[in-house]
Amino acid sequence: MEHVNITTPAFIDLHSVSKHYRQHHAIDSLDLSINKGESLALIGHNGAGKTTLLKLILGLTLPDAGSIKVNGLVPSQTSDRKKIAFLPEIVSFPASMTGRELITFYARLKGCKQSECNRLLNLVGLTDAASRKVGTYSKGMRQRLGLAQTLLGKPDLILLDEPTSGLDPSLRKQFYNILEDCKSAGTTILISSHALSEIETKTDRIAILKQGRLVIHGTLDELRNAADLSVQIRVSTQSGQTSIIIDTLEPETSYRKYNDHCIEFDCHRDDKLRVLQNISKIPSGIVDIEILPPRLDDLYIHFAGEENDESLNPQLTNPRS
Repeated sequence: MEHVNITTPAFIDLHSVSKHYRQHHAIDSLDLSINKGESLALIGHNGAGKTTLLKLILGLTLPDAGSIKVNGLVPSQTSDRKKIAFLPEIVSFPASMTGRELITFYARLKGCKQSECNRLLNLVGLTDAASRKVGTYSKGMRQRLGLAQTLLGKPDLILLDEPTSGLDPSLRKQFYNILEDCKSAGTTILISSHALSEIETKTDRIAILKQGRLVIHGTLDELRNAADLSVQIRVSTQSGQTSIIIDTLEPETSYRKYNDHCIEFDCHRDDKLRVLQNISKIPSGIVDIEILPPRLDDLYIHFAGEENDESLNPQLTNPRS
């Protein structure tokens, strides 16, 4: 397993943690540390162990081996559980309660004031719907109500399982802005998500799980360095001028021609300056050049070996072969 060393005191510390369900290894000898005020994304295929790991950290299930500490304590023995919040993938609330009644109920359990309920309902955009019964809410509205409930009492630790499911793009942006404010205030955040393109720039670090094992974790840049994948260079030209770009490529270079004015090809990151210099010598016809580093989708496929459907990828071509 590749990993990035962490020298600061860990808020969450997992050492050689394993969890088995009969013959299934849900979590297998996992080591991971998360600092206070840090955000980490958990990614992996269905059954990789993401939800089981969240339940272990919450103390909802116990490990078969290894140790887990949250702020120095075993999760099931944590004295102030009001400071730990969890938003599950499927949010289920009593349909007969209004949004305001529900958030007030949870506020009383946590000893929070009514003013905080009003603030959080406004924060997630549910003030106008607060008097409606939850049974009339859309999935996205229930998800936002769940987020408001999660934020009650300003928790020290927030765990989120597929939190943006059911949210439209503008609400997703608002959701991550709220989480960023929480992180800035010192809250530790752990997010399990399948939305790789969405999550890649939203957390400090990323952890990739496969079959219950931690494959690698680190920042996006650290994962890119470890993978050493090619960068993509996309060149837009005047109509019919892509052949000029093709003539500058090395004979073995594979490229993707999307139309008669856009071409994309791969090159090693150490070669990109030389390639760009060659392209810059072309006297005319170039409209734009984009350099695209490996996305989290690419890194996930590289480290976890999960291939995408080939029909989703442009066909590689090389007319010189």
